[in-house]
Amino acid sequence: MRRIFIGDIQGCREELEALLAKLRFDPASDVLCPVGDLVNRGPDSLGALRLLCKLDAQGVLGNHDLHLLQRAAGLRASRVGDTLEELLDSDERDALLAWLAKLPFVRRWDDVYLVHAGLHPRWRDPVRELAGADPLHPSEAAQFAVRARYCEPDGARPGRDDSSKVAPGPPFRPWHAFYRADEHGNRTVAFGHWATQGLLVKPHLRGLDTGCVWGRELTAWIAEEDRLVSVRARRAYALSD
Repeated sequence: MRRIFIGDIQGCREELEALLAKLRFDPASDVLCPVGDLVNRGPDSLGALRLLCKLDAQGVLGNHDLHLLQRAAGLRASRVGDTLEELLDSDERDALLAWLAKLPFVRRWDDVYLVHAGLHPRWRDPVRELAGADPLHPSEAAQFAVRARYCEPDGARPGRDDSSKVAPGPPFRPWHAFYRADEHGNRTVAFGHWATQGLLVKPHLRGLDTGCVWGRELTAWIAEEDRLVSVRARRAYALSD
């Protein structure tokens, strides 16, 4: 069975379908492992989520997925750039949101971690740290998992939302600069969330957010083959990242 890790989809259903076709995806022998941010900003969050649910994708939650769940629960207002109304108004809403809400914040295999944004430098057992985290009221650990870009060696971030796309300078570094694979069974971390960083291929790191929603690419990493496959975005759906 191939594990196919896919970067931020963000409602880009057509590109997802094109990528699956290019991969010759077979649900009988392959499993999809999206890095989170399955919805929002792209043109078809409803279609993307419907397809991922049908294929029983084994992904994780991202910050846009939390935003959707919190909006549906009346805990957050809409934001500029949201493209969630068709999904929120759909007859399929409750079933799809129930499926989405069951996704974890992190997954672990013998050789891979899957997380949306990053792993805290002090976590020795990310699964334990994030066990039971509530997507409607995310803990500090869950916020790190879905939002972190830069941090200090102790995991402190430059801001609560860590929304800066510009390096804040010392003592902050990309969270993955502090990842010690030897302390985690030499697992590779597959993650997304960072379109401005783009594709990152380093020992024990696969950063897969290649900015599909911004008009660039949707990228998959096939773990069993250590192979990358991408398709071009049909167009830019959001104005800037």
